[in-house]
Amino acid sequence: MPSTMIPSTSDLAEVLFASTLQASEAPTASQVRTVVEQGLRTLIEDCMACVSCVAQEAGDHPDEFARRMHWALDTVRSVYGVQFG
Repeated sequence: MPSTMIPSTSDLAEVLFASTLQASEAPTASQVRTVVEQGLRTLIEDCMACVSCVAQEAGDHPDEFARRMHWALDTVRSVYGVQFG
């Protein structure tokens, strides 16, 4: 993702999805922002790593993928205050 682009809700959710943060940890908004911001910096350097992680999980564990992506999207929307995107 070029540094001039504003990440979408989906982009932020994919970064959160690919992180080690777990829903069971009940992360705070601050923890989510920190993980997402670190992930975005890494993503600028290695976009394929995030994309590969998300795609592999979707193929290997589709049920868990759906649950985790749903959590990631809901969490990003809550933390960043967005409804769509």
